[in-house]
Amino acid sequence: MLLIDDLHVSIGDSEILSGVSLEVPDGEIHAVMGPNGSGKSTLAHVLAGRDPYEVTAGRVLYEGVDLLAMVPEERAAAGVFLGFQHPVEIPGVPTMYFLRTALNAQRRARGQEELGPVEFLALVDAKRRLVEMERALLDRAVNDGFSGGERKRNEILQMLILEPRLAVLDETDSGLDIDALRVVAAGVTTLRSPDRSALVITHHQRLLDHLVPDRVHVLAGGRIVRSGGPDLAAELEAHGYATLGGPAVESLTVSTGTVSTGTAR
Repeated sequence: MLLIDDLHVSIGDSEILSGVSLEVPDGEIHAVMGPNGSGKSTLAHVLAGRDPYEVTAGRVLYEGVDLLAMVPEERAAAGVFLGFQHPVEIPGVPTMYFLRTALNAQRRARGQEELGPVEFLALVDAKRRLVEMERALLDRAVNDGFSGGERKRNEILQMLILEPRLAVLDETDSGLDIDALRVVAAGVTTLRSPDRSALVITHHQRLLDHLVPDRVHVLAGGRIVRSGGPDLAAELEAHGYATLGGPAVESLTVSTGTVSTGTAR
């Protein structure tokens, strides 16, 4: 599904990713953990095609195709979805209009017929129940006056409606209470199938307790310093990142979760 090979990414003169390599096979959920400033969000944004990052070396293949050569719209049409750490408000754009426009644009790009109003309303109603989202919220502008948890539920609703082949979730558990966390995890699990995969970026084990990833990768100092099974997340939660050792993590401050070099983002 996804192959990242020796990926180097910079902003200006600062290198943020320094040779990231990992593979997410079809049907698997992989988690990326690491301290603040290690490059986790940069990795997510590069996969989605966001500016202003410059890829200086390496390659990213999505279903065997060069993902980096595709513009963001092409990536979305091909089934790549990015869940933001802080979903933005879009004033004046009704949520229902936004969802239907996004879905039908994707369907057109794939040569499929657009969904009519009746079909679309039925789809939204079924999916919003899965994320326990109030119907009244869909009548507002996108994320207008939404709480943090409501914004995350709305983002997971978008994911369920678009049904991506690859979901990249950038700290989607950030700031969530226990109930919202459970709903978000259930939404991701709902899409789990042999032909769909997810790359979940998180600081904490609590989301992974619900998702149970196939693999956990530790990103520190701009590179993957360790990979393992689900138990690795519990080890990190108990002992922190400094116990991993090695030059990429030797300067980590466990209490603050930062990298002393100040170059990674």
